Amino acid sequence: MTKKAKTVLYPGSFDPVTNGHLDLIERASLVFDTVFVAVAINHEKNPMFTIEERVNLLKQVTAKYDNVKVVSFTGLLVDAVEEYKVSAILRGLRAFSDFEYELQMALMNRRLKDDCETLFMMPSTDYSFVSSRLVREIAKCDGDFRHFVQDVVYDAVKAKIDGIK
Repeated sequence: MTKKAKTVLYPGSFDPVTNGHLDLIERASLVFDTVFVAVAINHEKNPMFTIEERVNLLKQVTAKYDNVKVVSFTGLLVDAVEEYKVSAILRGLRAFSDFEYELQMALMNRRLKDDCETLFMMPSTDYSFVSSRLVREIAKCDGDFRHFVQDVVYDAVKAKIDGIK
């Protein structure tokens, strides 16, 4: 009997990548042989950063993890699962309110691809309230969001905000 490689795909918009995202990436890198961090191209959202900028920022903040690969995808998540030949999807649950949506998505993905497993991971308590949306809102109001992102991300967000004003 051969052992399957343990691979996981962690999808998201990562607009911007937060320390909460990095918490899950780091912990997943300890559990899985390979972690694909998959930046989603969502045409329904109006992102702060382009797909190329988000991929670049993620590559910078995950460079220290040898088993983390940053990729992008458009379309169905199950197609990305197939393309990258991963064993499972990783999703973070910050609060109970995330669960209903994430469960619905996990069940739909399994319906579309019957061997598509979704694993849920809770963030460390330090990051259970951090979201990209909140970071963007704080930044737009000139609040201090430095503790929620890495320095390179902080600088990129500040540059975007200063360019908008």
